[in-house]
Amino acid sequence: MSEPRPDELIRKMEHKSPQKGWMDTPVNIRKGMYCYASNPKSVEYLGLPNARAWNPLDVDWKLPPDWKEIIHKGFRERLDKFRSFKIFMDVCVRCGACADKCHFFIGTGDPKNMPVLRAELLRSIYRNDFTVAGKIFGKLAGAREMTIDVLKEWWYYLFQCTECRRCSVFCPYGIDTAEITIMGRELLNLLGLNIDWIATPVANCYRTGNHLGIQPHAYKDMIDFFIEDIEEVTGVKVDPSFNQKGADILFITPSGDVFADPGTYTAMGYLILFHYLKEMGLNVTWSTYASEGGNFGFFTSHETMKRLNKKMYAEAKRLGVKWILGGECGHMWRVVNQYMDTMNGPADFLEVPVSPITGTRFENAKSTKMVHIAEFMADLIKHKKLNLDPSRNDHLKVTYHDSCNPARGMGMLEEPRYVMKNVCNNFYEMPPNTIREQTFCCGSGSGLNAGENMEQRMAGGFPRANAVKHVHEKYGVNMLSCVCAVDRAALPPLMDYWVPEVGVCGLTELVANALVVPGEAERTTDLRGEELQVKEEEDKNV
Repeated sequence: MSEPRPDELIRKMEHKSPQKGWMDTPVNIRKGMYCYASNPKSVEYLGLPNARAWNPLDVDWKLPPDWKEIIHKGFRERLDKFRSFKIFMDVCVRCGACADKCHFFIGTGDPKNMPVLRAELLRSIYRNDFTVAGKIFGKLAGAREMTIDVLKEWWYYLFQCTECRRCSVFCPYGIDTAEITIMGRELLNLLGLNIDWIATPVANCYRTGNHLGIQPHAYKDMIDFFIEDIEEVTGVKVDPSFNQKGADILFITPSGDVFADPGTYTAMGYLILFHYLKEMGLNVTWSTYASEGGNFGFFTSHETMKRLNKKMYAEAKRLGVKWILGGECGHMWRVVNQYMDTMNGPADFLEVPVSPITGTRFENAKSTKMVHIAEFMADLIKHKKLNLDPSRNDHLKVTYHDSCNPARGMGMLEEPRYVMKNVCNNFYEMPPNTIREQTFCCGSGSGLNAGENMEQRMAGGFPRANAVKHVHEKYGVNMLSCVCAVDRAALPPLMDYWVPEVGVCGLTELVANALVVPGEAERTTDLRGEELQVKEEEDKNV
């Protein structure tokens, strides 16, 4: 890796008062701290304006001549359309309660990564263009004119925000800085200023149904490989259903679970669980067309977010299912839980989800008709429908990372823990101020999980890694569990960098390890092929 060594990066984390005011500090775009510009083909495919090749390090960003007018008009439209945005622009008193809550500020020491100051980058233009005080008093009122340097500052720092909303937990006025970041990115997209790690996955999803651009036959082929791996480990051959019209439940998970380690083991866990429940009446099908639960549109604009969310429900309608079961994904669940009703819902053509195994009616999904796999499994365990042997996970000492969007975005805090405590004998919590509502971000969310911005990611993920290091040293924790595909992609390099003795897994992988499947062969390894810990009783009989 080309980023600084951990000790060098820690020395860079200086939290000193700047010599100049923030308005007088020019932006310094440097390698390792930004993602590559979006591919013009992807921008064009999405129908976004000003598709062209450009480089953030170049002086000339190839902007349209009327770019200032475009930004001004877009700003006004969003102030008129989104009342919350207007409120967030007005009510901040710059108290600084959020300042030290952002993982990027903690990890970089850059004042412009304070949530309050990141928002000020937009508020200063708002005051200048849309308030009387700003027009009269200018800089004294915190106002400044829109310039090319301000635009570059916007792009640089709005893509150093993972929209995790930790800052919002501590804001006394309830300002959602993530919403401000979303608006700022929408404005940048009016000029074709996106990053490739967002634009290309969204374009792929428009084209093939998933972020990776995988065709339906290749998606099925990959799951067929999992079927072979499962049979090798368990002796059981699972038989999943694809694109089945009239199935009771449509299952949708992020494509990262199907094509990227360690998410692939989570996907194997889904297959084992569904096979186990089949004899109990579970009729679930996978789609090779709506093959993506994740929603990178969430990081682009409200319109792209709406379009990507809609495809899941369009597929549910095409197949004629009763309701949707969703896999382990972060931004999918924030979009479904917080935006679905006003964007695409309510999904009245579907039924209120009822578990065919336990009879539980999921009232929390009454409008969205979509149930999270963690709450589905927690309900099964509560009703004693799963035959579990938690000792199969005894080779693991597990802690849990509250993925930002399920935790803060949908309040799912207890269900994953309930599941984990029933499938693991060795579970340890990280410090209270780093979990649940106050959880730290992985440092790579909202489309920042690229390879070229590794220094940014390692700095932003430092607070989470530091909490993992604490439980690793205190309890010997060697596995970090989560319920988000981005986390499963982002946390392994973060752990390799800061706490290399700790692995990363999904929740359903742990369930599948512990699940005693009828007809299975003697289990000697977990899904990863790692040897299970021999029970003491067995040792005595040897």
